[in-house]
Amino acid sequence: MQNNQGGRGERRPDRASNGGGGQQRPRRDNRSAPHRSGPQRARPVQPRTDGDDPRHSGPPIPPEIEAKQLSPEIRGELTTLDRATADAVARHLVAAGELLEDDPEAALEHARAARARSGRIAAVREAVGIAAYQCGDWAQALAELRAARRMGSRSPLLALIADCERGVGRPERAIELARSDEAAALTGEDADELRIVVAGARSDLGQHEQALAVLSTPTLDPAQTGQTAARLFYAYADTLLALDRRDEALQWFLNAAKADVDGVTDAEERITELS
Repeated sequence: MQNNQGGRGERRPDRASNGGGGQQRPRRDNRSAPHRSGPQRARPVQPRTDGDDPRHSGPPIPPEIEAKQLSPEIRGELTTLDRATADAVARHLVAAGELLEDDPEAALEHARAARARSGRIAAVREAVGIAAYQCGDWAQALAELRAARRMGSRSPLLALIADCERGVGRPERAIELARSDEAAALTGEDADELRIVVAGARSDLGQHEQALAVLSTPTLDPAQTGQTAARLFYAYADTLLALDRRDEALQWFLNAAKADVDGVTDAEERITELS
């Protein structure tokens, strides 16, 4: 599956966290099982259903991967499973996290193997959704991320969900989500991530002036660096280019390249094209 989601400037989608327990911002951050997870509420112990069933064994897990590499918060969610199943789920999630950036298809297989054993755990459904998102499978990602949110995930999933709505051809729905109370409560990079998505949705509809207004409110600070800043500047530059404001676009691609210390965009290539 290819990631063809436009307007992001990313080499791959990203916005989540790694299975090893370290929360990164997009480069969406080597993404897999999120560092943050659903509320700690009492759940009945889940019966061991298919943990030993070879039909659900999933891809082989490298022997060096251990369950303890998963973040403690997510491991806490797995206590509703018997020990052997919890260990298998944890190791699949860690494997998914390690593979996510370089081999998202393999990461998705590991995440699905975890889901086959523990489909009622928010962090697991979120991991499947993020891996599917990385693969550009917008429909599957949307279904899984919605499920994770219903199950109580605390991760900021709204921007991802809105971007999936764009991916399945519903930019109007992405814009509608941005008007929700949940969107209004977002701050910092989470709010910026949603701005990028909403601007992309506006551009999908040919509304480039509105997209530019979304990206420029609040005013952009070209001195900022980091993954989210780089993508925000890139989206701004791309929108300026769509409005035939070439010189301004070039300057913001330069700003994006300067901010992009992790190489999450192709800003350098766009600069070469415009120079």
